[in-house]
Amino acid sequence: MSQQELADTAEISKITVQRIENAKYSVTLDTLISIAEALNVPLKKLVDY
Repeated sequence: MSQQELADTAEISKITVQRIENAKYSVTLDTLISIAEALNVPLKKLVDY
């Protein structure tokens, strides 16, 4: 999935996706939930590393 596709599906901006990937942005819980839903993965799986 491209950054643009993720941004569109999660209803966030592409620049937000880029900033999250580059650790230049403190992501909110709402944004994390949107990304998890867009990726069709549980939130816990998204944030476990």
